[in-house]
Amino acid sequence: MKVLIIAGTCAALLAALPGCTYYVAPGTPVPGYPNPGIFDRSFAAASSAMRDQGLAITIEDRASGTVVGRQGEGTVTATLRQQADGSVRVQFDSSNMRDPGLIDRVSRSYDQRMGR
Repeated sequence: MKVLIIAGTCAALLAALPGCTYYVAPGTPVPGYPNPGIFDRSFAAASSAMRDQGLAITIEDRASGTVVGRQGEGTVTATLRQQADGSVRVQFDSSNMRDPGLIDRVSRSYDQRMGR
């Protein structure tokens, strides 16, 4: 009888474990877990920054973290990568641009949209 009581108690305790919750303040990066809210916000800001500067978006692939905008024959590419600490790395590259200051304006527009 004792074995059944102990087994039942152990089963109840094991069943209760998935119900335990660990709360983290919003916006706090959790090591090992990507923060989709930060990535989504950064992705939208990168895409919008390109539009702000008159680029026509030709590729907007959230899964690969890529946004490509065109202006004439030139292109600007934004590449976003989720870092291990939960932050997002954003890199802007350009090719064949006639306006050498465009990439800087896109970057500043991105920073402004991110509240920097």
